[in-house]
Amino acid sequence: MPITITDVTARDIRFPTSQNLDGSDAMNPDPDYSCAYVTIHTDGEFEGHGITFTIGRGNELCVAAVDSLKPLLVGKSLESFTSDMAGFWRMITGDSQLRWVGPDKGVMHMTIGAVVNAVWDLYAKAEGKPLWRLLADMTPEQIVGCIDFRYLTDALTPDEALELLREVEDTKADRIAEMESEGFPSYTTSAGWLGYPDDKLRSLCRSLTERGWTHFKIKVGRSLEDDIRRATIIREEIGWDRKLMMDANQVWDVDDAISHIWELAQFKPWFIEEPTSPDDVLGHAKIADAIDPIKVATGEMCQNRIIFKQLMQADAMQICQIDSCRVGGVNEILAILLMAAKFDIPVCPHAGGIGLCEYVQHLAIFDYISISASLEDRLAEYSDHLHEHMEFPVNMQNGRYMPPTDPGYSITMKAKSLDEFEFPSGSAWV
Repeated sequence: MPITITDVTARDIRFPTSQNLDGSDAMNPDPDYSCAYVTIHTDGEFEGHGITFTIGRGNELCVAAVDSLKPLLVGKSLESFTSDMAGFWRMITGDSQLRWVGPDKGVMHMTIGAVVNAVWDLYAKAEGKPLWRLLADMTPEQIVGCIDFRYLTDALTPDEALELLREVEDTKADRIAEMESEGFPSYTTSAGWLGYPDDKLRSLCRSLTERGWTHFKIKVGRSLEDDIRRATIIREEIGWDRKLMMDANQVWDVDDAISHIWELAQFKPWFIEEPTSPDDVLGHAKIADAIDPIKVATGEMCQNRIIFKQLMQADAMQICQIDSCRVGGVNEILAILLMAAKFDIPVCPHAGGIGLCEYVQHLAIFDYISISASLEDRLAEYSDHLHEHMEFPVNMQNGRYMPPTDPGYSITMKAKSLDEFEFPSGSAWV
């Protein structure tokens, strides 16, 4: 029987993480991890869920934006979307009136991403598969059929995408078995939030090392003196055999970034993440050239596939960081993953906020199985926060994401948590 969408709703969910400075960095010193929680209601047994990710104020804008998208979905069948995924994505991103408040950027595009991801969650549940497996079971032709190649063909054509997928098609089963037995490697940011005191930084480094992590990321950018002190501590705790990464969260101008990074080079960072504005393609290229062999990682705040394309074309990123909530959902992420493969750039997904680890594990595992076929320099970010609110939380074993087995995109939140942390009426806020 066809599944018909009967309603689309959104709730403003916020967690007071600023109380313990979880998630704090140079640009965002007091975040409250939040999301617009989207539910696609149907006339069948399944619902689709999706989220944006924000850090507090402004979350209500994403919730309100969901109402603008309802007329594009209500009354239509899931099958009408899944039979032409590229057409579905073009429809929801290309509405002739909504494009004026976009296109491909800002609150509306983030909200589109939440709704698109909710459709994929519904699709995977209807098929009885976790999202990574739904994607991995698709043929190269089906994957390419999910992507809108508009604005991308100067960098990646549909034929080139097909060729990339077909090159690794015959060995997918081996990588599926590998992921199911060993999991996907991760790095952790749980110890490195900028607001944590030094003793907490030390103790977290020790406990996370004992739990199996070999790659650690630290937030930088408050001041050079502070960065040197904290980097010294983390190197004392993790040693020099483990990898250290740094994240400036866009705080520096281009020339300031170059001088600051060279001061921190003594700690042998593998990469510096978001050294300047996420929109500054040429600035990233200048930094990348100046700080080599330290790599530039970016993409967490990159607003669409077009900026990703330019960063790759300009040799401005050496590590591609997809974010499950920043762009327009799974369809657009598929395009970014394929462009990264074309340009031979490792993908290390960003995560950490509410639901982001649950989301990106699917994308990282699928990328390895069906696109990159390599684990060299590939890790997915992990942080320890808020998993207890998810119906299907991540399963970490020895610092590796074990593939989800429950149908869907792993983003369904517990009803009790939704009620408790809904803003401003939930008990956590009252």
